[in-house]
Amino acid sequence: MVAPMTSADERGLRGVSLDSRIRQLFFGMSPEKLKALAQQVTEQATKRELIYFRDGQQETINVMLRPAGIFSEQLNYFHYVSLTLVGALKRMPELYLKDFNIREVVPLEELEAKWLWDTWGASHNQFHTVFGRLDAIVDLTSPFWKDTLAFIEPNLVGVGGIHLIPTAEGIVRDIMVPALQEIAPDLDLESSQDLRDLFILELTDHAEAIERKGKTICLVDPKYAGDGPNELETLTNYYRTRGYDIYHADPTELVLRNNEVYYEGHMIDVAYRDYDVRDLASQEKEGENMRAIKHLFKHNQMVSSMAGDFDHKSCFEVFTDPRFSQYFSVDERNIFRHHVLWTRILRETRTTDPHNEIIDLIEYVRKNREILVIKPNRSYGGESVLIGPSVTDGEWADAIELALKEPGGWVVQRLAKISVYEFPVLADDGSIQAAPFYVVVGLASTKYGVAILGRASQKQVVNVAQRGGMLAVLVGRHAPRILPPGYGRTS
Repeated sequence: MVAPMTSADERGLRGVSLDSRIRQLFFGMSPEKLKALAQQVTEQATKRELIYFRDGQQETINVMLRPAGIFSEQLNYFHYVSLTLVGALKRMPELYLKDFNIREVVPLEELEAKWLWDTWGASHNQFHTVFGRLDAIVDLTSPFWKDTLAFIEPNLVGVGGIHLIPTAEGIVRDIMVPALQEIAPDLDLESSQDLRDLFILELTDHAEAIERKGKTICLVDPKYAGDGPNELETLTNYYRTRGYDIYHADPTELVLRNNEVYYEGHMIDVAYRDYDVRDLASQEKEGENMRAIKHLFKHNQMVSSMAGDFDHKSCFEVFTDPRFSQYFSVDERNIFRHHVLWTRILRETRTTDPHNEIIDLIEYVRKNREILVIKPNRSYGGESVLIGPSVTDGEWADAIELALKEPGGWVVQRLAKISVYEFPVLADDGSIQAAPFYVVVGLASTKYGVAILGRASQKQVVNVAQRGGMLAVLVGRHAPRILPPGYGRTS
């Protein structure tokens, strides 16, 4: 007699069965068919401006042909957890201003701290907006997928993906899903909520909350830099065709007049920035006029607020060190315990290890290379990440010594197992081969929903800036009831 499956067993196996089914369908396609589809995907990626500028040269971002599939209950859980973490991160400026221990763990540069003191007021503690993305590792196909969800770092300024995520999903939905449905007509895969909709709702809601009469929006970034995704210009054009009064500006193009900020004669109600305050403060020191953009911060007209500049990886030390537990609710601490990786600023100190045992941090890091990773505290793009098991003892020791010479500059973090997925690739001989890729996800949440930025790479450091590929994460409907082996057999 076969033991009956519980509902929990079924829910766990459905994720595995969905991913397995999608993978099997791909490997059932002929090489000629897959090659033609791959060409269509690349052409559409270029046409739909899925591009990255590197040293002024345009590159089309690679889109993985096979999507990942998740279910709505997974999406809902990601929304709940990521929104909880963003809520905790939004309190970092207030904690920084009142707790010297927080300032040690989440250090700001001198000019950056001055901007915070100059622009942050009591009203910000009551209401302000952060639009961010939280990068995480999760095995979407595991029966115990909740247990595999581990957050790596926050990105709270210029999150990247507002245009990229829905565009990549749209390309795969329009080209690859119909091809799969030719083989399996009952396959049901849909895009998640469009991040462009979530984003613009967040900005217009913010304008309404601060009681601005108009809703003129300005997207601010290094407009003429020639590096990185060209998202804000693309988004400006996208929203204008949908009737929004929106502009794209470099910070130096903003003008303060009669206590209002203008861009080319248009009064700005709310601005969104893809710019660190460190860079703005540095430009101000060099003589650029930053009065207009500083005014936007001070009058709560900027998204993300200055809380966005607390996207240090060491914020996760605040979440995982018992010293700071009094600042967070029971629900928040429960999320931290289950899903935030143990993280510490790499320095001479006594602290607690991942099991809450008192340790000498440097000694612990030296002895536990195999389960740790050393990262720059504030850089992005996957640069200078040292994965313990992948380096020698000598390289590890050198990284520790460098960190000690640069206080606040480096963190050590518990190493999480990066999920590996197989994707079909076209080999040089024209055959279809299965190739393993590491996968990391970025969760961008607002009160209205969550979007997922999937990234795949054959390097353990997964980032679009490192020439990884984008992975569309589509929402599937549950297959019919999974039956155990031998079900219905008479004997």
